[in-house]
Amino acid sequence: MTQRKVALVTGASSGIGNAIARSLHRNGVQVYAGARRVSRMNDLDDLGITTLALDVTDPASVEHVVDRIVGETGRVDILVNNAGYGLMGALEDVPMDQAQAQFDVNLFGAARLIQSVLPMMRQQHSGRIINITSVDGKIAQPLASWYVASKFALEGLSDALRLELFPLGIDTVVIEPGAIQSEWADIATNHLRETSAVGAL
Repeated sequence: MTQRKVALVTGASSGIGNAIARSLHRNGVQVYAGARRVSRMNDLDDLGITTLALDVTDPASVEHVVDRIVGETGRVDILVNNAGYGLMGALEDVPMDQAQAQFDVNLFGAARLIQSVLPMMRQQHSGRIINITSVDGKIAQPLASWYVASKFALEGLSDALRLELFPLGIDTVVIEPGAIQSEWADIATNHLRETSAVGAL
C-alpha cells in the first residue's frame, strides 16, 4: 500500500491557505494546517484535517510543529509557505520596526519552515516546497514598498533554492496570486490608513 503524502500548510485560517489545505485533503494528502488563529480553523477540523497553533516568527513554535509532524508520520512531503500579510503605506511613513516585522513573516518565516523541514526531505530524497509569493513579487506598486520588497525577496530566495535543492530530489515552486476574494485586502487597507498620511486624503 502506498503511504499517504504529508503536507504542512501555513496561514491556513483563511483565504488561500485554507483553500489549499482543503484541496490537498480532498486529494488524499494527510494535511497539517497551521496558523496563529487556531479557532478560525474549525472548518478544517470538521474535515479531519489536523490544525495546529503556529507562529512562523517564533522558532520554538516552528520547531514544535515540525517535530510533531515528523513524530506522528515520519515524513514531510509538502510544505506550503502561505503565511503572510500586506504592510501598506508610503515608505517615509512606515516605521522600521513594522517593516522588519513584514520581512519576519513574509520572508524569514518561510525560511524558518524551510530550514526545519529540509533535513527530513533530504533523508527522503524527495519533497516539494511551495512558496506563495504574489504578482507584487514581479511588478511593483506604490504605497506597498515593504510588502513588494518582501515578495521580491521571497521570489529570489525561491529561485536560488530551486537550484540548490534540485540535485537532492526536492522541488521548489512559487505561486504568484493576483487579487483574490479574501480578508487580505481589508487588512492591507487598514494598515494603509493607520500608517500613511496618504490614507487620510
